Amino acid sequence: MKFKFTPVSHGLVCLLAAMQGAALAQQAQPQDADKPKTQSLESVVVTGIRASNERSLVMKRDASANVDVITALDVGKMPDKNLADSLQRIVGVAVRKDYDEAEKVSMRGTNPDMSLILFNGHTVSGGDWYLADQSSSSRSTSLSLMPSSVLNAATVYKTSQANIADGGLAGTVNVTTRKPLDEPKRLGGLLSAGAVYADLPGKSSPQLNASVNWKNDANTLGIIGQVFAEKRYVRRDSVSRLGYGANSGWDQINTATMLGITDASLAGTGYKASDLNGVRMPGSLASEFVEGVRDRKGGMLALQVRPTDSLDLSATGFYSKMNAANFGRATMGALNSMLRGLAGPTGETNIFTNSNGQRVYAQIKNPVIVEETTLYGDKLRVLKSADIVFPDGTTPQYVGNSEGFYRSGASASSGFLDLDAKWQASKDMVLKGQFSTTRGVGTTEMDRGLTFARYGTGISYSMNGLQEAPDFKYIGAGTGASSATLADGSGYKLVSRSLANKYKTVDRENSIAVDGEYTQESGIFATLNFGVRYADHRRDFRRTIKAMHAAFNPLTDTPDPAASVSFPGDFGASLGGGNWERTGFYFPREFLVNYFDKAIKETNSDFERFVASEIQMREQQSAVYLMQNLEGEKNWWSGNIGLRVVRTQVDAQAPTPVPAGKCTRIEPGKTVVPCAAYPTAIVTAGDAVNYFDGVPWNGNTGTIYYKTATSKRFDNLLPSLNLRFELTPELIARFGASETIGRQNYNLYGAAYGSPSCSTGICLVSGPNPALKPMTSRNTDVSLSWFFAKRAMLSVSLFDSLIDGYAKTGTVQQDATIDLADPTTGAMRTYYITTTGQQKARIKGVEVAYEQPIGAGFGIQSNVSVADNKVADGRPMPGVSKYSANLGGYFENDLFSVRLVYNYRGKYVSSTTAPSPTTNSQGNTVINGVTMPAAPTMAAPVSNVDLSINYNINEQLQLSFNATNLTNPTRAQYRYSELEQQKLDVSGRQYYLEARYKF
Repeated sequence: MKFKFTPVSHGLVCLLAAMQGAALAQQAQPQDADKPKTQSLESVVVTGIRASNERSLVMKRDASANVDVITALDVGKMPDKNLADSLQRIVGVAVRKDYDEAEKVSMRGTNPDMSLILFNGHTVSGGDWYLADQSSSSRSTSLSLMPSSVLNAATVYKTSQANIADGGLAGTVNVTTRKPLDEPKRLGGLLSAGAVYADLPGKSSPQLNASVNWKNDANTLGIIGQVFAEKRYVRRDSVSRLGYGANSGWDQINTATMLGITDASLAGTGYKASDLNGVRMPGSLASEFVEGVRDRKGGMLALQVRPTDSLDLSATGFYSKMNAANFGRATMGALNSMLRGLAGPTGETNIFTNSNGQRVYAQIKNPVIVEETTLYGDKLRVLKSADIVFPDGTTPQYVGNSEGFYRSGASASSGFLDLDAKWQASKDMVLKGQFSTTRGVGTTEMDRGLTFARYGTGISYSMNGLQEAPDFKYIGAGTGASSATLADGSGYKLVSRSLANKYKTVDRENSIAVDGEYTQESGIFATLNFGVRYADHRRDFRRTIKAMHAAFNPLTDTPDPAASVSFPGDFGASLGGGNWERTGFYFPREFLVNYFDKAIKETNSDFERFVASEIQMREQQSAVYLMQNLEGEKNWWSGNIGLRVVRTQVDAQAPTPVPAGKCTRIEPGKTVVPCAAYPTAIVTAGDAVNYFDGVPWNGNTGTIYYKTATSKRFDNLLPSLNLRFELTPELIARFGASETIGRQNYNLYGAAYGSPSCSTGICLVSGPNPALKPMTSRNTDVSLSWFFAKRAMLSVSLFDSLIDGYAKTGTVQQDATIDLADPTTGAMRTYYITTTGQQKARIKGVEVAYEQPIGAGFGIQSNVSVADNKVADGRPMPGVSKYSANLGGYFENDLFSVRLVYNYRGKYVSSTTAPSPTTNSQGNTVINGVTMPAAPTMAAPVSNVDLSINYNINEQLQLSFNATNLTNPTRAQYRYSELEQQKLDVSGRQYYLEARYKF
């Protein structure tokens, strides 16, 4: 295999080799029998906030690398309900929140895909509960499945070292679970029971955690069992630019297609039609009402055996499943469509308005135009408010939509089994082995919904700023609280019934690792670590679609309006704004289930396949490493230098279209006849074609696919160096240099090929890029920590990461090619793949952390981080917050403890799913003759306050009260500037009351 040596890797490899030679030469020298032996801290026993803080600082102070540590007691004294909640308290760590709970973790200004989450040293497969995340095939780990109670300690590695599993481009979090023989008591346990009240849905639900540990008197056999059952209702109220068509967000006015904008229609406003060209305006105005549940159940079992003083064996199993059925309803205006004279209620552009046989176009009345400065520094104009109305006398036209989609059976699960062995082979040699298997599943059993088109004569709106809902109202469109059609044609009509979709992602991995530590105690050489690791990772995504008995018929399939339900009376009360339509209607869950059960036609699992969306990947990761631990004279300096050699083998099966007419699709239940022209074509899959009762089967409709196999191998050398200097007993300096890798998201390798075309002798097809290399990053970290008092610290860290191979999605012609049949001639031709490219990026920043006891049981903990990023194409990197901060205060005595925590995260590009390889996120837009990058969706800064109170009734019994989202923050998104509000939502507060009994 071939490796590309960087200057850093070349220098560190040479230095490591030279140092090993010196170490071997010194082995013959006599050893100092009185020299103390360096040992690793295996477990931490702490009691109370102050003792926990002290132990965390000791671990941070003594570590060679730049690390942060949180322990189980930290979590017990903080208002955190999952591991992501806990990790966001650490400097340089930010989280992505869905509804009111942290879910995915990002480090040092990167998106969550670049952070590696380990459990007991190995990766954990996890599912996603939301269907968009299930289909995105992101590498980010959802921690919503992991209650904080499973944690023993979490070590956040800001700098890499050779003995850490590869894959964390920006950093690595290693979560350890408890070991039975490390427990202080022979028999002990904890029972926690209580309830949570979520104020926005107005519902309470139970919370239960229980654990028990036992070990024998000889401390050679132990077991820990834990179970948890935590249920919580959620609700989200939103206003947004959600809508159908290409202009559901923001776009520019174009009088060439918006023919109702004329000089005459603008009379008296001071504007001519030409003045409005290029002005930015919302394509839609919408309100969204979402309800769901988070019902998390699972447990952990750990067994540990120590048959001899030199052998330690353990097994740890964990499983968690969260049921998360969710029901989303939305009402949407259609401003852009109205101005263009379009009446396609679900995004069609070939359905036109019609009033008395004439196509009609909406006009703009009472425009208010303001200027904005975009995030790229360009000046644009924005239509802040206006009346978008059809001419007087126009019959009711299409002005928007209302829909409700119920996603039953939505769930996510994650589980792992670890088998560990530790053997003291000799006085100087310790060997460790681990076999792990993990599996995560994300499923939505049925996504179903109805779409109604709304008819009226106009919409009036006014934007009120980023953190306030806009004013908007419908004109001549009836009430928004009923699905009825009025006598004049205004109101609602059912226009669409969704397909009955199922989503399922299965992510699994088997891994084996063997590590060794050889104690040298020879001069500066303390110990030598070495090891090998192999992991076999598989990712499979399937979307299936049920057939229907008959085509949708609005005359027979429209439900009785009397069965509909209005939005709750308090909908949107926390979103601010004044005059906006808070009403809406939907059909209840049970109604939708029965409605679709009658419409669904059972076939078979093969026919339900939607091959075009499938992702099927296998990734084999292998690594070998060597790391020399160093210790200077009188321990004033220490560190490690190492090298990790990594190979990544990626095998993908990409869906590829068969030319029309070459293969025949097989009717369900009929004998399967393979396609002669393409023997591997999946002719039994329906791929969303119609299969109605009483309609003759036509096997030549739709697109048939076969799978194209690609296989690529990538090799990387990952050197690392960490140095620690004890300038004084209180002042610790560190330096770290390393090269890390981050593997690309799965869909960039295994997405479908589609839209093949040939012109002027060049053939292009969209699809994955099998030649996409893993990202690499050259990292430098310098830190200085001052431990100026007991449980007190002030630290500053500077970091710089140069990233190579950062994904550049979009239709960019690549060197990669594939041989496909020309759809027009059937002849085999070579196609260039338009897909994801790669580019360079850079992240640099500073982190400052400060904590100190004040006295009388009071203390503070605080941190702030600044991360600046630059991508080669000039666009901001998704997920990067330049500023983030935490400020916490606590009080504790023997009876009572309280902690109040403030968290802030600055603006960032909001990317909730992994982009598809053909998503043109690097595209350009031309506005008023100025070419500028396309506008990303930006998440606005958000801050929050959480509270935890604990009261010890006695040594065994404790009462706990926690409150999260105390300030009930609104979360806003925008486009080019804050004048272009894209979304505003709120999820409410949660209050937890629990009793904990320890024995």
